[in-house]
Amino acid sequence: MLLGAIADDLTGATDLALTLSREGMRTIQAIGVPSTSLDLTDVDAVVVALKSRTTPASDAVAQSLQALAWLKEMGAQQILFKYCSTFDSTPEGNIGPVTDALMEKLGCETTIVCPAFPATGRTIYKGHLFVGSELLSESPMRNHPLTPMTDSSLVRLMTAQSKHKVGLIEYGVVRQGALAIRDAFAKARSQGEQVLVVDAVTDQDLRLVGEAIADLPLITGGSGIAIGLPENFRRKGLLSAQEHSKQFSAPQGRAAILAGSCSQATRGQIEFAIRAGMPTMKLDPMKISEGRTSPQEAIAWAMSQGGKVPLLYSSADPAEVVVAQEKLGRAASGELIEHFLAQVAIGLRAGGVRRLVVAGGETSGAVVNALAPSALFIGPEIDPGVPWTLTVGEGEQMALALKSGNFGTADFFVKAWEFLN
Repeated sequence: MLLGAIADDLTGATDLALTLSREGMRTIQAIGVPSTSLDLTDVDAVVVALKSRTTPASDAVAQSLQALAWLKEMGAQQILFKYCSTFDSTPEGNIGPVTDALMEKLGCETTIVCPAFPATGRTIYKGHLFVGSELLSESPMRNHPLTPMTDSSLVRLMTAQSKHKVGLIEYGVVRQGALAIRDAFAKARSQGEQVLVVDAVTDQDLRLVGEAIADLPLITGGSGIAIGLPENFRRKGLLSAQEHSKQFSAPQGRAAILAGSCSQATRGQIEFAIRAGMPTMKLDPMKISEGRTSPQEAIAWAMSQGGKVPLLYSSADPAEVVVAQEKLGRAASGELIEHFLAQVAIGLRAGGVRRLVVAGGETSGAVVNALAPSALFIGPEIDPGVPWTLTVGEGEQMALALKSGNFGTADFFVKAWEFLN
């Protein structure tokens, strides 16, 4: 293994594994910290998918250090801590505390913060994170139910979370190339700055940054930062120039969609699916909490749709989410839906569903933990950052598309199935 990655949620891990695979690294995505029995023959990179984005910071640190220990034991030469391209976090963490812990364990003097992912509109300029043409703080992320992002300055955000001094490598330096970026790293270190936010607006910028960070023990960022990493191993003669591919063959069976994300993108995808005639069932967290809607009822409804693809969703606009959170509690309302949809996923599999789309990082984590594959094989890309995957391990094989709430075009739920033919 050349590269070991620790992702703070499942969809982010899948997104990263897709990026590495596309750039020619033979990549496996592990669900949680795997056992040493996981077959790593001919594997260049392993992405360990955790569910640590919104857990207490101490739990996120503990999980991440456990993943780090396993990756190092398996021979990883470089570590990437992957978080969301919209820097989903609270003022207390978890990105800063996990970064600090990994730096300490690795004896790392310098690391970077670069969640840029231009393919999905996430860019960094003068240390500010943009979502499309909007600052992060002006984007729909300001209304995120668990991690509302009301500041776009990555320097300020990381300073509030990390015990290290935070600096900035601006765009003008990045455009000068890898050597200029390395010189800027050295200058920052001389000023006591150890965690460096790096501007990036295009994929080419990320390739330049990737070349500059070839020798850093630890890298932190979004999936985009991985674009430039495989080439570093090729320069060292450790990675073949040939892309490795494997035939993707989705299992036959029924299909379904589960959506727990309340992001603007997912809500738009649900609206598109409804207009396209897809049968839908909206799940009310209050009815679930009161026992008026059960997983068995939802499963029975889905299985009654015949050859159509059913969509079960709890997604709602911010005002509805606030009402549920006020009555049930912020964390409790989210966990209620996650557990419900996880139970539905188990029932759907028992009913013959072999092709499943899941929308939302936390929802995807809960569903995959319930289905319990040991790993995922990365298949064709549906939209930037969202591939189909195949489960690896015991039990009936399934094709899963695990979508971050903010990712995908409006017609995602309708067109996803075309990639399985």
